[in-house]
Amino acid sequence: MTYRETVKYLESFINYEKIASWPYRESLKLERLRDFLAEIGNPQDSLKCIHLAGTKGKGSTCAFIAYILKASGFKVGLYTSPHLSDFRERIRILNPASSIQHPASSFEGMISQEELASLVEELKPAIEKYNQGSQYGPLSFFEVYTALAFAYFKKKKIDFAVLETGLGGRLDATNVVNPLVCAITSISYDHTHKLGNTIKEISAEKAGIIKRQKPKGKRQNLIVVSAPQEKEAIEVISARCKQENAKLYLVGKDLTFVGNRENFKVNGIFHRYPDLKIRLIGKHQLINAAVGVGTIEALSHYDIKISIDAIRKGLSDTLWPGRCEIINRVPLVVLDGAQNVSSSVALKDAIKENFKYKNLILILGISKDKDIPGICSELTSLADELILTQAKNPRAARADFLEKVIKKQTPGFRKPVIKTTTVAEAKTKALSLAKNQDLILVCGSLFVVGEFRNGKIQS
Repeated sequence: MTYRETVKYLESFINYEKIASWPYRESLKLERLRDFLAEIGNPQDSLKCIHLAGTKGKGSTCAFIAYILKASGFKVGLYTSPHLSDFRERIRILNPASSIQHPASSFEGMISQEELASLVEELKPAIEKYNQGSQYGPLSFFEVYTALAFAYFKKKKIDFAVLETGLGGRLDATNVVNPLVCAITSISYDHTHKLGNTIKEISAEKAGIIKRQKPKGKRQNLIVVSAPQEKEAIEVISARCKQENAKLYLVGKDLTFVGNRENFKVNGIFHRYPDLKIRLIGKHQLINAAVGVGTIEALSHYDIKISIDAIRKGLSDTLWPGRCEIINRVPLVVLDGAQNVSSSVALKDAIKENFKYKNLILILGISKDKDIPGICSELTSLADELILTQAKNPRAARADFLEKVIKKQTPGFRKPVIKTTTVAEAKTKALSLAKNQDLILVCGSLFVVGEFRNGKIQS
């Protein structure tokens, strides 16, 4: 298969990421992927997995963990979603033996076009055969891609796989693994029409990745590390851990941190880690880093020791494009995939605390199934000029709808508003308006951020 044929084939599967409304519990069936994986030899069972769920910070925390493991000399498979520009970003291998220098804007170690095409060609007969006779219905895009990741990681003989859930946790395709450690990042309101309308309901879905360990050698009970949570979330996670005989460590209780991204320390589960530094911007990233350190420390339960130097280097090396990412200095252009209310609050604080500018030009595009009033309420207050746009995705809300929401939500909003039909148009307009001391902030959707990142900036 050519790469173009591979892309066309993968796009032929139903992709729930492009559908605003669909029956969550009826559509996602772990039995379907389990059955298929059995047909191809259960590649996931050969992997040492670290599994993450949560509402925000999953990707960043996965990156912290993966880069620390790489700094310790391990070959690490990293599976995340969604992607920004190219779905190959989702499957990556961080290899300490690689001498390739990667720019900050790139996704280090992502699967090549040739490797992906070869992998799909190899598994296509099994996929076709399974879909024809499956009692659970045909595989979805995410299920196929998750199976591809497992097969690729097994073939590449990685030391660890760091896996991010796609949606929720309990019914997510990644939840077929038997992990060493689970991490739960910050839980808040998102995907409420699928995961539930309360923190308790949402937490139950996220905590679904916490499972009683299957016997395997001398493996101990599952270890779980959680970010600070609301009371209801902690109660659900703690109850789930007790039910599944898992050990829980909570950031803010069992391990703490203090400082800023230029210099902070983590008082860990077993050790203290001073003089730490991260590149990622925002106070929320310190929480993500602490969860990452706690997760790494939890590996010591399996006699896997990671040095403080590896932790220090891994944290400082970690890059995560599309999250408070600076892609241009004059004018200043910042991209952030904030797509729920809590992430929008964190972004607003990060902008105020870390950037100096004269005027802020806000490019905002949001998916239909998000809390549009809540996101607009948080982010539009930053804007001196507002450009509304929509991504090339069926879930994208139209710019005129966003304008109606803003006018209804904030009757006194008097800032200039420009409506555009494409991200490219919004990009051109923002760059024509921006002066050298201004800041262009692009946010509201990872789809919008991904489209904006494509191509050069000509100001």
